[in-house]
Amino acid sequence: MQYEGKHLIRPPSEANSVILQVTVGCSHNKCTFCGTYKGERFRIKEQNVIYADIDFAARYCRRHNRMFLADGDVLVLPQRQPIAIFKRIKDRVPWINRISLYGNAKSIILKKPSELEELKGLGLNRIYMGLESGHDPTLKAIAKGADKLALLEAGRKVRKAGLFLSVSVLLGIGGVRHSHAHAEATGAVLSAMAPNQIGVLTLMLLENTPLYRDAEAGRFQLPGPLGLLEELRIMIENIHLDRVQLQTNHASNYLPLNVRLNRDKDQTLATIANAIAGHIHLEAEGLRTL
Repeated sequence: MQYEGKHLIRPPSEANSVILQVTVGCSHNKCTFCGTYKGERFRIKEQNVIYADIDFAARYCRRHNRMFLADGDVLVLPQRQPIAIFKRIKDRVPWINRISLYGNAKSIILKKPSELEELKGLGLNRIYMGLESGHDPTLKAIAKGADKLALLEAGRKVRKAGLFLSVSVLLGIGGVRHSHAHAEATGAVLSAMAPNQIGVLTLMLLENTPLYRDAEAGRFQLPGPLGLLEELRIMIENIHLDRVQLQTNHASNYLPLNVRLNRDKDQTLATIANAIAGHIHLEAEGLRTL
């Protein structure tokens, strides 16, 4: 496989997937907290390179039945390009039964419902979307490029197309100032969006980001571990869904959880309360990472 760029990332649940890099970098690349693609020019890889990697998978990845299309936003491609890629995968690697990718709100909204349904028919199974927060002042501060209504529209559009929607949120992204408002608003937007899966991450300040510089200058203050757990508690209290998987199994988190809401809600809130009270050990700082 021919990977380009400084970083190649994928969601935790795609650990055993074949990673097919279709784009390099992120089409937005303006979020103040994210340093993954800073200095990386977004580009679409040459078709012959992508096809060569699919052929490589056909030869050497016969034990894998899932594929993740990287990098930051494959959905930004004109429809004819992902169609050609999906058909190539289906033809050359027919044992792949789940194809996933990242999608940001703008690219999802720009896709017609029929286009998303067309990709689903060709093998697209799930879209990972970064919500980060449901709190508009926080979304504006981090230069997310979409407000909560746009993010909600995008999420609902994915669900209406019959695709699995996995949404990620960030503890701490509102800072101490907006901590509780961020948590409450995010829980409300998640309830309205009704994703299949919620992935919770904890903000880690990276030196190559504007948010890190804001923190150094005293303009942003990240809540401490107990404040972050309180955010998680408030967020979960405000999620009202009959069935959604919530995971905090990303390495950035202090308290790993893998629960189903609403079924496990009371037990989960009790676990968080015990962690805040000091009865449950949190992940050591040295073990937390992106």
